[in-house]
Amino acid sequence: MFKDRTDAGRQLAKKLISYKNKDVVVVAIPRGGLPLGVIVAKTLNAPLDVILTKKIGHPLNKEFSIGAVSLKSKYFEDSADVALNYIMEETRRIRETLQQRQDQYYKNFAPKILKHKIVIVVDDGIATGSSILAAVSLINKEEPSKIVVAFPVASSSAINKLYNSPFINEVVCIEIPKHFNAVGQFYVKFNPVLDKKAIQILEESNTHFIVSKHE
Repeated sequence: MFKDRTDAGRQLAKKLISYKNKDVVVVAIPRGGLPLGVIVAKTLNAPLDVILTKKIGHPLNKEFSIGAVSLKSKYFEDSADVALNYIMEETRRIRETLQQRQDQYYKNFAPKILKHKIVIVVDDGIATGSSILAAVSLINKEEPSKIVVAFPVASSSAINKLYNSPFINEVVCIEIPKHFNAVGQFYVKFNPVLDKKAIQILEESNTHFIVSKHE
């Protein structure tokens, strides 16, 4: 059980301390991953970036994830048995939202170059693994030297998917509980992170990194 995302971020940063002062870029999954990602980035003396993905829900139950989409890639569960028209329409709709979000997040900063970098992907917890797999699929196209995924808590089924990914080099997870219903059940305080706050975290982290780099 974690007190909040700050507590989880501090614990996660300790698990990743071996990457301090290496050629690392920390990539957070918005929005919940940013409060953890900023702590990890500061601890490792690394820049912070985001990867924009969004889950696709089943047509009969939008809360049940069948996959995830980014602006350039998508991932679907092997068991996802839904109409192609539904997937195409949802992908189009989600990408419109993601484009708007990207325009907001990168108003003052350009996306980081990930080629030949150690990329550490951070989120506040993993339920199905679909969003992380979509993110990793996109990141892999940027030719990083290594991809690490890191989070405080995950379901065992998600962990198995991540270990089977050909693109992930290392999985760092603090807790893998036997009974997993939702990420929020493992936090005492789990308030939503709004876009405004997420963008503020990203911009302040990058400003701090640029200043510290030149001191």
